[in-house]
Amino acid sequence: MAQKAPVNVDPSVIDISEIMARIPHRIPFLLVDRCEDYVASQSIVGIKCVTVNEPFFAGHFPDYPVMPGVLIVEAMAQTSAVLMSKSLEVDPKGKAIFFMSLDNCRFRAPVRPGMVLRLAVEVTQSRRDIFKFKGRALVDDKVAAEAEWAAMVVDTTR
Repeated sequence: MAQKAPVNVDPSVIDISEIMARIPHRIPFLLVDRCEDYVASQSIVGIKCVTVNEPFFAGHFPDYPVMPGVLIVEAMAQTSAVLMSKSLEVDPKGKAIFFMSLDNCRFRAPVRPGMVLRLAVEVTQSRRDIFKFKGRALVDDKVAAEAEWAAMVVDTTR
């Protein structure tokens, strides 16, 4: 008899299947592998396992691969989009979540192959379909990057 795949019973964990159902990003631009510690409309932690075969490492930089800072910020933004989508129960057909602003962005340490990014995101303000966030990208509890941003739900059928 075939075994059934284990079912995730922890509602604070969001696996890759649900992430891909909630946001439109796909490989090679999908930068979140899993989410944990989801608290509706409040916070979430995204996980990105950085591997040497990421396509951007071929040119950034061949002899000393470093994850581009803008992609670290994008990973935080994608994590926040998962939080918004799940909190607002956004139907991804005909809707998308877009960046509105980015402030106070700082890069503190390089992110290299083999590292695991923990993308800790908190909601600082929300009003209808607009959320403001602050986030930190951590490697072994050390801050690699931090930023504040806003995002909104957009109707893509127009």
